Order: sequence, then structure tokens, then C-alpha cells
Amino acid sequence: MTLMTEARTVHEPVMPEEVLAGLAVTPGGRYVDCTVDGGGHAEAILNAASPGGSLLGIDADPEAMEMARERLARFGDSVALVRGNFRDVDSICEEHDFAPVNGVLFDLGLSSHQLASRTRGFSFRVDSPIDMRFGPEGTSASYWVNQASETELADLIWRFGEERLSRRIARVIVNGRPFETTTQLAKAVEQAVGRRPGGQSHPATKTFQALRIAANQELASLAEALPRAHGLLGFGSRLVVISYHSLEDRIVKQFIARESRDCVCPPGLPVCTCGHTATLKPVTRGALTPSREEVARNPRSRSAKLRAAERLAA
Repeated sequence: MTLMTEARTVHEPVMPEEVLAGLAVTPGGRYVDCTVDGGGHAEAILNAASPGGSLLGIDADPEAMEMARERLARFGDSVALVRGNFRDVDSICEEHDFAPVNGVLFDLGLSSHQLASRTRGFSFRVDSPIDMRFGPEGTSASYWVNQASETELADLIWRFGEERLSRRIARVIVNGRPFETTTQLAKAVEQAVGRRPGGQSHPATKTFQALRIAANQELASLAEALPRAHGLLGFGSRLVVISYHSLEDRIVKQFIARESRDCVCPPGLPVCTCGHTATLKPVTRGALTPSREEVARNPRSRSAKLRAAERLAA
């Protein structure tokens, strides 16, 4: 998460103290920041891990990597930054001889520099092309808006946006094609659903979320990344994830719950046949949320949920 000022962009990490506590950062430790963004969490981790600590940061966004590189330059060889998808965290760490590690962090939120961009298309408040990709790879959101069938589009908006009016929205989008900019698209969605009485969010919020998730394969990437990150953890090491909507949080919650059980057989079996043993234990009771003071200072943090777990002996 990033706060914008008139003079410069200042990256203010969400729940920094909770992240450091969740990771149990100690001097000399090795840590992976799978979503380094502008480097706010990475800087806090490296400060707490000094002397002797090191960090590998990953991000798909080339602009974010440049911001992080500038912010973290003073740490020299203690930090390595890699542009890539965090679903490949295990192979990236292997390539850089960076395993096992003492902690892995995922902060799944969008930053303000992404939302404010006039070329990226993440926000309906900025008139820009309908792209929404974190990096240059993959299929942009424009494909789903302008080429997907009405059924495909409706299913996508329902599944990834949890939008109950998804079919009405898809019908209006298909009938109004082509769309070139985010403001055109946002107006069409608002036309489809209207302004909801007392609603705090824009009518297009859920649709934009769904399109962004589809363009970046976010949920699939997270589901792949969690077990790979888990495999990098040594005994007593920590996994920390900050999510911002229920779909992400559900994946994280279910992963930690599964890995915290000795048996994952389907209910009703008289004898365990899976052979599974618990490899994680939760270190947060449920999900932590930001303080009122943090939300007042950084409103984008209001939907954040942090979960942490510790690696058990194999």
C-alpha cells in the first residue's frame, strides 16, 4: 500500500509492527517479501534483521521494482530484488540460493501508484486503458471486457467479484462494446446497477476487482504460491499473509487450517488413510486487522486481514 503526497510517493506499509511480530524477525535472519511493491515492508524487515539479515524481494510490477530498488539501495548486498510472479517463489529462491528462510511475507494489496497510473487501468477514478496487469505478461482485462461472451463475463464477475448483479452488468457491457477506457466501463456498470442507497463504494468496484483478478490469475497464483512458500520454511520459521478481500483470505485461511491438522481425510472415514501430519501452527488467533489509528492515517488499509503461521518440525 502506498500513500501519495504532492512532492513524492511515500510507501507506507500496512500493519508493519504486526508483520514484524508475525514473522518474528531476528538479526541475521533471511526473509522473502513476495510482493515487495515500493519496499516499505522490506525496509522494516531489513532494519529489524540487522546486523547480518538479508531479504529477497519479488514483484511482477517493473515500476514497483524501481521504487523498491531506490528505497533499499542502502542495504547493498543484503537485499536481492527479482521481477517475477510469486507463484514461482520456490524456483526464484533456488536460483538465488536463498533457502531455507526464516520467514515469507505476502501483502496482496494494490498500491496507490498503481491506482493512480494513467496507463495501467486499475482504477475507475483515472481515465486510462483497460489493462489491469501487474506486469507486461498475460492477457489484459480489455480482452474480458471486449471479447469474452456474455456468459463468460457474467460468471467471471460473479466468481471473482461476488457481484450479485453480474448478469445484468455483463449484458450492459456486451451491448455497449467496444470499451477503450476505464471511465467508459465504470459508467456502463453504474448504468447497469445504479447508485446503491447508502453505499460507500462505487458500483463498479466489484466488477473492476473481478477483471483485475482474472487478468493476473491472482487466486490461482496465490493457491500455488502458498505451498511453495511453505516448502522454503525451516523449523520455527514464519509465513505471514495480508489479504484484502474474502476470496484471498479464504484461500489463506483454508491453507493454514489444512496444514495445521494431522489428518485431512474426508469426514466419516473410520480410519485415517491420508498420512498427513501437521506442519504449521497458527500464531494469530483468527485474522488481525489494522488499528483505528492506522485506518485513519491510511484508509486503504481498512480491509486488510493478516494471518500468520509457524513451521513445525517435519
